[in-house]
Amino acid sequence: QVQLVESGGDWVQPGGSLRLSCAASGITFSSYDMSWYRQAPGKERELVATITSTGGSTNYADSMKGRFTISRDMAKNTGYLQMNSLEPEDTAVYYCNAARLRLGRKYTYWGQGTQVTVSS
Repeated sequence: QVQLVESGGDWVQPGGSLRLSCAASGITFSSYDMSWYRQAPGKERELVATITSTGGSTNYADSMKGRFTISRDMAKNTGYLQMNSLEPEDTAVYYCNAARLRLGRKYTYWGQGTQVTVSS
């Protein structure tokens, strides 16, 4: 059974930092690209950042560049999202996603989400 379990969401004041974690089980973690998405109330889910299966390449949404850092620890089967200089607009539920393409078929899994609230 595949599980992605996010943690680290919390309330933080503007300008603060949080680190989200995504613990994966039931998959060969190193074979999957890992992404973080977020969904704010009344808005569609949006891509935050992606890191390739090997960890060799990362990609960020424009509004997160320079503030967020995605990483992964293969030994711990865990991915991370370091978020700095948080703004109220970053308030959302953050979701972890693992995805791979194999033999023409896409495999994708989601975590349950973790709430991040940025307010004073």
